[in-house]
Amino acid sequence: MAAGDVENQAELEEKTRLINQVLELQHTLEDLSARVDAVKEENLKLKSENQVLGQYIENLMSASSVFQTTDTKSKRK
Repeated sequence: MAAGDVENQAELEEKTRLINQVLELQHTLEDLSARVDAVKEENLKLKSENQVLGQYIENLMSASSVFQTTDTKSKRK
């Protein structure tokens, strides 16, 4: 085997290694992107649930006499 052939073989192996590394990184990026989308969707769902629960708690508090503000000065008169 000539020195040029060995050099070409080493270059080819390096290119193959780099291509495989790029492909692996692309797959990792795709997985991370899908995960980000899933987390965004879950976040929106939880925000919506929090709004509903917040409104529910507000309604309960306004309906309960325990949480009503009282004006003690006017009651003393």
